[in-house]
Amino acid sequence: MGHALGGGHQASRRRSLLVRVLLSASALLTLGVAVRVALTQSLDGTNLVWNLFLAWVPFVLALLLYDGARRAAAPGTLAALGAAWLLFLPNAPYIVTDAKWLGEYVGGTLWYDAGLIATAATIGLVLGFVSLYLVQGVVTGRFGPLAGWAIAWAALALSGVGVYLGRFQRWNSWEVVTEPTTIVGQLAAAALDPLAHARPLALSTAFAVTWCVGYALFYSTFRSQLRRLDGR
Repeated sequence: MGHALGGGHQASRRRSLLVRVLLSASALLTLGVAVRVALTQSLDGTNLVWNLFLAWVPFVLALLLYDGARRAAAPGTLAALGAAWLLFLPNAPYIVTDAKWLGEYVGGTLWYDAGLIATAATIGLVLGFVSLYLVQGVVTGRFGPLAGWAIAWAALALSGVGVYLGRFQRWNSWEVVTEPTTIVGQLAAAALDPLAHARPLALSTAFAVTWCVGYALFYSTFRSQLRRLDGR
């Protein structure tokens, strides 16, 4: 990741600044949760810190993939990084679903907890969207813009599946590797009998559509700023 962030180039300095801003925001969120724990003597809210840590994983993997592509890394290395990125990507937008805990945490105040959840969700979405932009850029550079957008939409759609597996089936990202047969079986059961899983499937689909729209807005709004990250 050091090559992706360093080197003295203008684009690299911008990426380094972005990482520092996101790290600072994450540190402030962690401090806010720590204050809550100290005042309420409850560990409620610490899940936000863990989920935010998981949201950083696809961002770091995307930086490594982007840097590897720029340095002409072996195709196998890039493919492995891309697969790992896709596996962990749902953890970034997943934080939005932590809104379900609003009003459920012990102690604290509603407005404070809402601020913590909203901050964590915002950071998670930015981490996810920027990582998606970097991966899309790698695919576009090698296979063209159509392939780049196809990967972007497919990744966001699969993130909806990730929410279904994580929020409703309680699976973790790495268990896709350790328990693939069981997970595929659950997905097949849901696909074969969608009426029996109507609510979680509907919510997961709604999240996927929302993230697709959100990324499109994010991309169109910050396109010029995003292009400065790779010097275009």
